Order: sequence, then C-alpha cells, then structure tokens
Amino acid sequence: MTLLAPHWLWLFGAVAGLVALYLVAQRRRRDAAVRFTNLALLDTVAPSKPGWRRHLPAVAMVLALCSMVVALARPARIEQVAKERATIVVAIDTSLSMMAEDVSPNRFDAAKDAASSFVDLLPAKINVGVVAFNRTASVLVSPTEDRAEVKRAIAGLRLDQGTAIGEAIFAAMQAIDRAPPPADGSEPAPGRIVLMSDGETTAGRPDEIAAAAALERGIPVSTIAFGTANGFITAPGENRRINVPVNEDALRVIAEQTDGTFFTAATAEQLKAVYADIGSSVGYEEARREIGGWFVLAGVALLFVAAALSMLWFSRLP
Repeated sequence: MTLLAPHWLWLFGAVAGLVALYLVAQRRRRDAAVRFTNLALLDTVAPSKPGWRRHLPAVAMVLALCSMVVALARPARIEQVAKERATIVVAIDTSLSMMAEDVSPNRFDAAKDAASSFVDLLPAKINVGVVAFNRTASVLVSPTEDRAEVKRAIAGLRLDQGTAIGEAIFAAMQAIDRAPPPADGSEPAPGRIVLMSDGETTAGRPDEIAAAAALERGIPVSTIAFGTANGFITAPGENRRINVPVNEDALRVIAEQTDGTFFTAATAEQLKAVYADIGSSVGYEEARREIGGWFVLAGVALLFVAAALSMLWFSRLP
C-alpha cells in the first residue's frame, strides 16, 4: 500500500495528544476518588465499577480517528490493469533444429503449445501478430484482436531449413506497421516483439543490424532461448546425428541491444512460465487504485461502535 497524500499523517500527532489528555483525565479521576475518606460511603455511591469497559468507547473513538487520518492520506494499492492499446508480434523459430526431442514431446510442439497459451493470456484489446522464420521470415498474421486467427496460424506452422533471426525482427517490425490505426486518431499503439528461438542466425541479415533498427524505432525485442545443450536431430534422409544446442548468447545480446528482456527455458513448463511472465509485463501495466473509502467506512463503523457502547453502559454519548 502507498499513500498519495502522506502530508496528512501529521494528524496522528493530534490523535496522540487526545490520547494523552484522556490518560491525564483518568488519572485525575482516580486521584479524586481517593480523597473519599469514608470507603463505605464510596461503595454505596458507586457500588458497580465499570472497570476496563469504560475505556472501550474511547479506544473505538481513537481507532476511528486513526482510520480517518489514513483516509485523508489517500491510501492506494498497486494493481495490474490491462493495457487498452498495444501491438505484440510473436516471432517463432521454425528451423529444423526445433525437431530436437530434448524437450518433451519436442521443441516444436512445445513451442506451439506455449505460444498459443501466451496469446490467451493477453488482454482482448491488444493486437497480436505472428511471424514464422527459418531461412526466411514471413508475417503469417498481421496484428489483430482475432485470437482464433492467431492461434490457427500458430497451429499450422511448418519446419524448414535455416535460421534467419535478423529477418524475423525486420518482418515483425513490418507487421507492427500494419497494426490497425487507433479509431480516435491518436498516436499508434506501442509495439513489442517476442522472439523465441533455439539457434543462431544462419541466413539473412545479421542480428546486430536488425537490433539496431529495432532500437532506433523504440521497439523492444524480448527473446527466449528454448532448448538445452544436449539437443540433437537426425539429418533428413540420413542416419546421421546433428547436435543442435541452444545458443543463449546470441539471443541475450539482441535483448540487451533493444532494451528488451532475455529469458531461457529448458522445458515446456518453463517456456509457458516465461510466456506468462512476458504476458504480464507487455499486456498489463501497474496502476494505483485508491482505497481510502474502506478506511472511511471503518472509521464510521468504529464511531457507531463507540456510541453504542457508551449508550449501553453509561447512558450517554462519548
């Protein structure tokens, strides 16, 4: 919880002053009672001692004042609020190395499943596009709010040779340019690229050129290195094993150069967790929600409690 107007907290000093006055008054009352020299007469005058009960209305009053002071300080809590406008392009590696089975059932199927789950996590108003890349990169779906279309494109991905990460970034930026313009004529929604791969660039323009272009346009590229160091595939048409370890360094550099975030995932569960983390950061933003009304309600309730107890036990208001 945060306070939007903490300068009102000085009133706690006034509350503390009232508590001090109450304690002084109670002490004087006790001293006055001791002046009665005839204790039998005192018992006759006040046969029933209220004891600790007499302090409860005062305690309720003090708590009510404290609650009101907190309300004046405008307490607020941090909540995640869905972004109204944003464009996210999901770029998915479809190179042959994604056939590796170091991730169950294999990298490719796990990647498609996790990417589809990621789309479901995003707020409905966010435009989502899909880019697939192997030796070339292509925009399968331009940014849209149609989640069914996006998920169909992910489910229909096919593998091919090569890895063109740089081309994937350029294609994703082109997709962002195709995002529907705001209906109110305001500035285009901010764009972001989420790129998942298990390898390194073997075709197309170099990563550093694409990263520089994304940085110049202010488009962060969050990268996910998916797979393990023990991945391998069998060459098509051959009985030959090809090692395909994930290249984390190349993807980390892209994220660093574009002000994005770098992630690693070695299992299907980890990949889903990474996508969920990204979804919460790119699809939602933190907002302060004032909750002073709850403290006002608590203060009013405590005032009623103080009044009720005082009337019940002492037949007067505090």
